[in-house]
Amino acid sequence: MRYFLLLILFLLPSTSAFASKIAIIIDDIGYRQSDKAVLTLPANITLSILPHTPLGKTLASKAYQQGNEILVHLPMQALNGKAIGPGGLTNAMSETELKTQISNAVASVPHASGANNHMGSFLTQLGEPMRWVMESLQQQNIYFIDSRTTKYTQAGAMAQSVGVPLLKREIFLDNDKSKAGLEKQFKQAMALAKTKEQIVVIAHPYPETIAFLTTNLFRLNAENIQLVHASNLLPQPSVATAAAETRLLQD
Repeated sequence: MRYFLLLILFLLPSTSAFASKIAIIIDDIGYRQSDKAVLTLPANITLSILPHTPLGKTLASKAYQQGNEILVHLPMQALNGKAIGPGGLTNAMSETELKTQISNAVASVPHASGANNHMGSFLTQLGEPMRWVMESLQQQNIYFIDSRTTKYTQAGAMAQSVGVPLLKREIFLDNDKSKAGLEKQFKQAMALAKTKEQIVVIAHPYPETIAFLTTNLFRLNAENIQLVHASNLLPQPSVATAAAETRLLQD
């Protein structure tokens, strides 16, 4: 009984000084020497690394050692037909081909605990290949973040059907890399975080973006917003669920 009570107390939400949470993901990492600058950002920034890239393994290992969370940035077929690079997933692939491609992509990015889509405005609209994606991720204990490159995405429905934990991108920070553009999106992100209590923001390793974040992340604390790893936003098991699981273990 004592252990059961301790488990409940451990799972109860703790009192926090922060009213809201925000996860900032820097993706498209792995090709450019300038990508190394992401290592200067705080450890609670999440980094999404493209598979099979020249710098991918090194940056993933170094970032993980300093406390960053690592994602694999899965390239997916886009509507515009743009080349998606090594490890790309397309609707021409069989189930076996697609799942093998994903397994190889995950293996190429050390310490990856989650994944999000790189491009994918076409593939994420398709139910069957996205179900295969989720089945592969579920087998590897990888959660998914939908970058939402199309409003017709099937990622959420397929993740739910397979049981893969899912988050969704709310804001792209740096479609406009100017100071005014970054400031506009940053303010929007803070406002939305206060409204929704937790959000996912995606940005890129542009010099302008890294410079902006370096000088402006302190503003989150002032607005009572906590910067967290993306996985910190995943649904947590409820006390009732924990109690039920504990009873099953005791039976």
